[in-house]
Amino acid sequence: MNSPKTQLILRNGQFTTLDHQQPQATAVAISNGHFIAVGDDSEVMRLADNETQVVDLNHRRVIPGLIDSHLHFIRGGLSYNMELRWDGLPSLADAMRRLKEQVARTPAPQWVRIVGGFTEMQFAEKRLPTLDEINAVAPDTPVFILHLYDRALLNRAALRACGYDRDTPNPKGGLIAKDSNGEPTGLLLAEPNAMILYAALAKGPKLPYEYQLNSTRHFMREMNRLGITSAIDAGGGFQNYPDDYKVIEELQRAGELTLRIAYNLFTQKAGEEVSDFTKWTKMGKPGDGDDYYRHNGAGEMLVFSAADFEDFRMPRPDMAPNMENDLEAVVRILASNHWPFRLHATYNETISRALDVFEKVNRDIPFNGIHWFFDHAETVTDANLERIAKLGGGIAVQHRMAYQGEFFVQRYGRKAAERTPPYQRMLQMGVNVGAGTDATRVASYDPWNALYWLTTGKTLGGLLLYPAANLVDRETALRLYTQANTWFSNEEGVKGQIKPGQYADLAVLSDDYFSVPDDQIRNLVSVLTVVGGRIVYGDNEFSALSPPMPPAMPDWSPVNHFGGYFKPAAGAALHSLAHAACDCGTSCSVHDHAHGRAYQDAVDANDQRGFWGALGCSCWAI
Repeated sequence: MNSPKTQLILRNGQFTTLDHQQPQATAVAISNGHFIAVGDDSEVMRLADNETQVVDLNHRRVIPGLIDSHLHFIRGGLSYNMELRWDGLPSLADAMRRLKEQVARTPAPQWVRIVGGFTEMQFAEKRLPTLDEINAVAPDTPVFILHLYDRALLNRAALRACGYDRDTPNPKGGLIAKDSNGEPTGLLLAEPNAMILYAALAKGPKLPYEYQLNSTRHFMREMNRLGITSAIDAGGGFQNYPDDYKVIEELQRAGELTLRIAYNLFTQKAGEEVSDFTKWTKMGKPGDGDDYYRHNGAGEMLVFSAADFEDFRMPRPDMAPNMENDLEAVVRILASNHWPFRLHATYNETISRALDVFEKVNRDIPFNGIHWFFDHAETVTDANLERIAKLGGGIAVQHRMAYQGEFFVQRYGRKAAERTPPYQRMLQMGVNVGAGTDATRVASYDPWNALYWLTTGKTLGGLLLYPAANLVDRETALRLYTQANTWFSNEEGVKGQIKPGQYADLAVLSDDYFSVPDDQIRNLVSVLTVVGGRIVYGDNEFSALSPPMPPAMPDWSPVNHFGGYFKPAAGAALHSLAHAACDCGTSCSVHDHAHGRAYQDAVDANDQRGFWGALGCSCWAI
């Protein structure tokens, strides 16, 4: 039998394989989309012939391709080219400059959208823009700014485009803020239901189909730039199956996917959940598809009555009395068809009630190895972790607290925040644990923020949330973002490691993840990304190897001018500004020692006015 022909060799690297039998290597050989050899340069180079492409990695760190276990990629790709991203920007001043520039190039009747992925706490100024500031830079072009899932800021042009006026009633669970004359101000608040935010965003123009194809390709390229090679798509609101999956399916048929996607089906309308899942279980089964695009089961929304919210500025919502009956009906359908499922659950109280249902169904229809799991689980207790482990379940954690930790502390205090979620304890108790982002709205898709959070316990604003007992080391965090995540898509043993026989998915990093200072973890990107043995992205010395991309469509797209997630120049600190001037003219960065100490004291005291006032400015109430 002939040996497989070696198509690509990567040599002179520092490979972290996550394979216990061979944890380190300097070279790999790849054939037909899989690793066929992992070892030192001399042994791997013996597999080369005159047609083998050989790439010298210049002693760079190489890791398995990153896998996001909770990403709203399919929905995000349809609009990525329309969105101005504030992800990673160190100051509000930088953000507003970008907004002003984008307003100038955006033609009517298009909007400028900033759709999540950032937190005001990442800014040196520690605040959002005022509505007056937004209206000043955008008097005529509609501007929609989504902050997490707690609020949206709309300028006057966007209010007109949405049709919001003094007679527009507040939707259930939402608030349209109005001034003393009864006119909408432009502030929309989730109290706590984010539907008001979804609904306003849905009123904006959409990209035509051809542009959506282009947009999704650019979003994949952005994922590859960050070292991401796989994602589990968690469905999403206003993401209907199969209509909103046509773009990703066309790219799959054309062989243009550079990201492996496992997708979950998310019910879309309260009261029709049983109908949805009954229909979908007859249309196909989990595992249908191929190596790049495959069906992964149900969720994260199984029934609307079981959906709590992640807005820590609002009190915890109690689930409806009918939650258990609604959920049981759906879970019985899924268990009968042996469908994996996932359920969004922020709070322990929701998890307790859901576990009552799961245990009841399991007594009648044993789960028998079904890969089921909770998403988020910020306040889960040890007692419920024990129940989850006993049922063979898992928890997909995300770094939402890196974006909202300060708000959680304001409401519940420092002590309550120390295990939100308790990911180290989950591992100790035998729960299947994987990591992701929950991007693109409630947090950013950047995996390096999540790895920073897992290993340091810090928010993007610099607040230390967790004691050492809740942290993991860098290798464990990396494993949670690679090998461990394969359990959540039923792909154990086929990817997640650099190992002969597995998919040849890897990322060559801009700096060494294992030796850079903590704060520099957030600066990392990939300089060479390989998916299925194919080079899908290259930069720096590998830029000539990067496949060409068409310009983002339309030509005014923010992607053509700003790209995606902001990363500082190599070697620069993420927060390069020691101070930033607010409108009141005061230097108010928490990175200043005196202000930072006062800020921390205010957080410790759970003092909202002091929390903002300690920053030395008058902007605290915004």
